Amino acid sequence: MQIGIGLPAHIPGVKGELLLEWAALADKGAFSSLGILDRLVYPNFEPLITLAAAAGATRRIRLMTTVMIAPLRNTVMLAKQAASLDALSGGRLTLGLGVGGREDDFHAVAAPFHHRGKHFEEQLTTMQRVWSGQSLNEQVGALGPAPVRSGGPEVLIGGYSPMALRRVGKWGDGIILGGSSKPDVASQFYGVAQEAWQAGGRSGKPRFVCCIYYGLGPDAATGVAQTIRHYYSFMQERAEALVASVPTTTAAVQEAIHAFAAIGADELVLWPCIADIEQLHRLAEVVS
Repeated sequence: MQIGIGLPAHIPGVKGELLLEWAALADKGAFSSLGILDRLVYPNFEPLITLAAAAGATRRIRLMTTVMIAPLRNTVMLAKQAASLDALSGGRLTLGLGVGGREDDFHAVAAPFHHRGKHFEEQLTTMQRVWSGQSLNEQVGALGPAPVRSGGPEVLIGGYSPMALRRVGKWGDGIILGGSSKPDVASQFYGVAQEAWQAGGRSGKPRFVCCIYYGLGPDAATGVAQTIRHYYSFMQERAEALVASVPTTTAAVQEAIHAFAAIGADELVLWPCIADIEQLHRLAEVVS
């Protein structure tokens, strides 16, 4: 199982210099991917712009949205931005995409919240068309640049329901599960994705990526609680349950890694809860 690390771009007050230093150091180590979270009504860095900056600071590591809320964005512009980032990074982009669940994000861009699932499926179809080099429609020709991989960047479908994950059978290369998903629950969701994959006549098997939060070192539990409670303030009691689930010791992180490896995950991305470069160094020691 590969181990990726999140960028602390979702932590309020984090500096751009730290994000670029974080990316460069992760690129030199054993981490497989740089992950990034997405919100709109929050003081976080925008995912694709941040990953574009990280692409310039790295050479090897994959760049992954974990996940990006596609319905908040113009579909054709998103397809062009993703293709551009994929081409600029030498084909290192993985798009984890989902529909989102915070209504304020949708109000901010005047996007329909209650029809976001159907809109997301329309987006996936359109982006595939753009990335394959086809004309958009009778009035609009093909858009570029061409992604490095034929057919477009790797797409992972995110979500917390069987309905959401069934989309992988038609549009995705795999699934991505994060936050509060426990290994046994993640395994059940992957089973749903596999069924959809087979029903879609796809060969091989879908990629299986999971994400969890972490914090390490002195007062890690305090830092984790502060970040989670702020980021998930709208969830209230569920936020407290998430705080309790985050590993904050070396042993707990190792246990989580072994647990996700045991269910057959292809990759585990660990999102930091503390914006301190020592968090990267401490996780690197655990991974090594």
